[in-house]
Amino acid sequence: MIDILDSKALYDRVESFRNARKWSVYELASNAAISPMTLYHWRDRKSMPTLSLLEAVCSAFQITLFEFLSDETDESMPLDAEQREVLQLWGKMSPDQRQHILGIMRTV
Repeated sequence: MIDILDSKALYDRVESFRNARKWSVYELASNAAISPMTLYHWRDRKSMPTLSLLEAVCSAFQITLFEFLSDETDESMPLDAEQREVLQLWGKMSPDQRQHILGIMRTV
């Protein structure tokens, strides 16, 4: 997993996805509905991105935040579509809902 407290590591991850798609910074910004200056400030000032910025970037890349933060060299088990859906839904739940679901899963 990428260190979420390492601004440079997060930006480098964005760059790897951007370069893989052969997008310019302007294309990424347009697809993420953010200002290109936001990306430049993140890169140049090493500012910490907000969760909403990370989500916008992930949306532009059509990946989940989990996929973004997962290190491609990580040897953990790859997720299938159903498992990714569960993680996406999990991210939308309140802490109480999560505890309820965990309780159900532990009884199965």
